Amino acid sequence: MMRLARLVLRSVAPFLAALPVLWFVQGALPSYYSFVFINIAVNVILAVSLNVVNGFTGQFSIGHAAFMAVGAYTAALVTTGMEAFQVVGLPPAASDALIFFVALLAGMAMASLAGLLVGIPSLRLRGDYLAIVTLGFGEIIRVVIENTRVLGQATGISGLPAYTNVVWAGMGVVATVVMARRLLLSTQGRALLAIREDEVAAEAMGVDTVGWKVRAFVISAAFAGLAGALLVHKIQLVTPRMFTFVKSMEVVVMVVLGGMGSITGSVVAATLLTVALESLQAADQYRMVIFSLLLIVLMLTRPSGLFGTREIWDAVPRWLRRRADGGTP
Repeated sequence: MMRLARLVLRSVAPFLAALPVLWFVQGALPSYYSFVFINIAVNVILAVSLNVVNGFTGQFSIGHAAFMAVGAYTAALVTTGMEAFQVVGLPPAASDALIFFVALLAGMAMASLAGLLVGIPSLRLRGDYLAIVTLGFGEIIRVVIENTRVLGQATGISGLPAYTNVVWAGMGVVATVVMARRLLLSTQGRALLAIREDEVAAEAMGVDTVGWKVRAFVISAAFAGLAGALLVHKIQLVTPRMFTFVKSMEVVVMVVLGGMGSITGSVVAATLLTVALESLQAADQYRMVIFSLLLIVLMLTRPSGLFGTREIWDAVPRWLRRRADGGTP
């Protein structure tokens, strides 16, 4: 019983610590910087969630935008369908928050289902074959959306309620990082790392390689759906053009630049790349050229990524031990 209580406390504590900070930031930031913060948060969620597949498990998925689209459209349908709904006994703000929370959960559930559907047949493949399958799945999702009337076809769905704010986006980041951290330190995480290092050896030792890869894919897809739902309820619009192959590759770049398997690296890389793209808006037509050159320089100087497979919190205990030993390495 005590062990369960400690487990719950460790999972809940980051949310309790982050909530007052996010409330303060939301009140202090001007609207433009709030928008940039939300963009950073969405990209962090995407990068960390993709790292579960590409980094922890050693697979190569390039269709992450498809799961983002599934979550975004599902949440959009829920919020637009319940826009006039009022929960009895709750003030309007609390009712809207509850509806949005339900929409986020629905988006994650549908995205995870999509991850399961694509994961079961495709994750028996490896390497380039898996990348091609996920790429094809992403294009299928986009074409289906463009030809479905209830989803607005190519024009999408506009007029979504602006539910997403700094608090919602920040709590999404906390949830994603906590998920990835708890998964990495669990026995399930050790199984994923074993698959990454040597899938044949892991299978010979009794690890259900296909089963664990599918589970990782489902978890990754669910949080991609969360990112999509948060984004569209900030810009109040969802269209198929938001979820192209280019978006998937942006997320892959964030994971590779941060370091395959590093949660900290994904957070830092997503933040840096989002800020860089925003800062280069004034460069107009040279924006992507400058951005690409920066990426080339970074990958030449840091081929394993900014953090490799290391985490920033792994260095803290070592630093404390050196301080306690009087600075001796």
